[in-house]
Amino acid sequence: MNSYTVAFVSLGCAKNLVNTEQMMALCRDAGFTVTADPEGADVAVLNTCGFIESAKSEAIDNILELAELKQAGKLKKLLVAGCLSQRYPDDIRAELPEVDGLLGTGSYTDVVTAVRQLMAGGRPEFFGDIHHTYEDGVRMVTTPPYTAYLKIAEGCSNGCAFCVIPRLRGRYRSRSMDALLAEAEGLARRGVKELIVIAQDITRYGWDRKDGTSLAGLLRELCKLPFHWIRLHYLYPEAVTDELIDVIAREKKIVHYLDIPIQHANDGILKAMRRRNTRAEIEALFARLRAAMPDVVIRTSLICGLPGEGEAEFEELCEFLKEQKLQRAGVFQFSPEEGTLAAAMDHQVDPEVAARRVELVVDLQSRIMDEYNESRLGTCVEVLCEGYDSNEGCYVGRTYADSVDIDGRVLFTAAGLIPAGEFVWVRLTGVSDGDLTGEIEG
Repeated sequence: MNSYTVAFVSLGCAKNLVNTEQMMALCRDAGFTVTADPEGADVAVLNTCGFIESAKSEAIDNILELAELKQAGKLKKLLVAGCLSQRYPDDIRAELPEVDGLLGTGSYTDVVTAVRQLMAGGRPEFFGDIHHTYEDGVRMVTTPPYTAYLKIAEGCSNGCAFCVIPRLRGRYRSRSMDALLAEAEGLARRGVKELIVIAQDITRYGWDRKDGTSLAGLLRELCKLPFHWIRLHYLYPEAVTDELIDVIAREKKIVHYLDIPIQHANDGILKAMRRRNTRAEIEALFARLRAAMPDVVIRTSLICGLPGEGEAEFEELCEFLKEQKLQRAGVFQFSPEEGTLAAAMDHQVDPEVAARRVELVVDLQSRIMDEYNESRLGTCVEVLCEGYDSNEGCYVGRTYADSVDIDGRVLFTAAGLIPAGEFVWVRLTGVSDGDLTGEIEG
């Protein structure tokens, strides 16, 4: 059997990255050489996101860049996988002839067959059942050796009006507890110190299995493994139970950083979004979390410009943020995605107005986050060192309040050598462009 060099490029979220890592392992186990550099490869596999307009544009830009490598004779074949393939196969066939093959979101495990067909001159297309994606495969973990993701479920059944994910990823499917614990044990043996538990909605883990499994139960078992930090992404507010709060508060390994996407704070907009909570319920949840964990850091996602959002609704969102002072937030402009309920709603908001609202919320949140950073100065915090940054002339790391790639950093000095992946205590002394600065204790 021929051996080929297969390059992987992964776009979008961490959940997509896990699928890429699974494809990489399948190719490695088939005897292929796996690389991150498309130049000189036989096949480049581009795993795409197709969730919103900006993600689609990024995917197309990457396709065109890889097509230039092909044209220059530095790449032989291009295989496009993931959400863009699943959502727009006809458009890709018609408008991007540079693409040699397609894999839908239900066909990641067909990657080896697709590579072989490509190299034999075929144009493979695999679109398996998106409701039965194979999720228990071995992975080639690509994150730093001290951090790894554990994807506990695939798909989503929430049906938010603005979101196309259920059409691309299928209904919610929880992985078995046994499979997850076996994978987590393997990660722990590899030396992973920070385990990041992910899914489109981790709070509903186990509900579909009807065998008594739950996120609270899974977390109790994960905490028995030798991880230092366990981080949670994403918890939907209406599904956070008292039992779950108690587990998060009591288990020392679970960091008090909770990513809870609320999307808005106006009841009318929340209803139009088909969210299952009200502003009062969100406020009550945040109060319960803060009572159980006074040091809790709450991150959220917000959408500005949903149809029907007028000045009053937007102002209510801003007032809510000023009152709640959430330490972390991702703010997005509404994207009218075809096939979603929100795209067909009346009272669409002018995109320029929506963009301006995003800017206003970002400015507001920046001030809130600056206040939070200032409040931490003078304290001594545990930091996961991620290495030495020669440009900054110091070490770089993260606290429990900073998730990988999306939040701020801690820039700190130390007299001795600090390996990446080491936990150290740092006294915070200043703020620099949103990052904290400090010096190692002891």
